[in-house]
Order: sequence, then structure tokens, then C-alpha cells
Amino acid sequence: MKYTVVIIALLAALSPLAVLADTFRCGNSLINQGDRTFEVRKKCGEPAHRDFIGYMQGDYGRRESTREEWVYGPRNGGTYVLTFEANRLVSIEFARD
Repeated sequence: MKYTVVIIALLAALSPLAVLADTFRCGNSLINQGDRTFEVRKKCGEPAHRDFIGYMQGDYGRRESTREEWVYGPRNGGTYVLTFEANRLVSIEFARD
């Protein structure tokens, strides 16, 4: 019970620092969840930083897929972190600098 309260308090304290976004604008192009890595690279160029997170195991352990984070920014007063699983964009996070 104590740990749950501490975790909730930490999440509430950090919430203004990072926000999940549905889209990310690169010049005149919009990046959306579900886009492929090559599409994002074509529209936005190479990320400022790229981290290989690891592998994800599929249902019943039959498939493995990669998990990566790409960082773009600072842009518009913040940094964007794009998370890819199996070369598909699954989340866009915006953090104020």
C-alpha cells in the first residue's frame, strides 16, 4: 500500500514534465502512431539520439521484435521521444526543456 502511494505521488509530480502526443510535426509533414521507421527518417531526418532498448517477445514466444527510442530536439521549447516496436511508431512523448 505504501509503495502504491509513493508511485502515484511520483507520477503526479512528473506529469507536467512529459506529455504523450498523438502526432509530431517535422517541417510540413506529420508523424503519426503506426508510421514506419523509414517514413519517419524520410520526413524528419536522422534523430539527434537513438537508443536500442531491447527485444520484445511476441505471443507464445514465437516472435521477437526490436524496441527503440529516437530523440528529436530541442524543437519548439521541448524534446520529442519516439518509441518504435517492430519498426512501427507506438508512442510520441513531448518533454519541455
